[in-house]
Amino acid sequence: MQTKEEIYAQLEEILQEDFEVDAGDINLDANLYQDLDLDSIDAVDLVVKLREITGKKISPDAFRAVRTVSDVVDEVYKLIHD
Repeated sequence: MQTKEEIYAQLEEILQEDFEVDAGDINLDANLYQDLDLDSIDAVDLVVKLREITGKKISPDAFRAVRTVSDVVDEVYKLIHD
């Protein structure tokens, strides 16, 4: 996962497989909580999954402001490229 497109593709796969989100609901502007029906526990699980994939420690503070799929892609991209 180097590009934002690759991160998005991986995130899309995680959301579909682990959180049973319909592929048609996933887009960069989708709100994790309102559009994709994730809750706070799902958000923690998502952070754990992303940490496994990236091998990077993800700060809960970094993800506190995350609201959309695009926000997640941007945060993961920053982590990988820091």
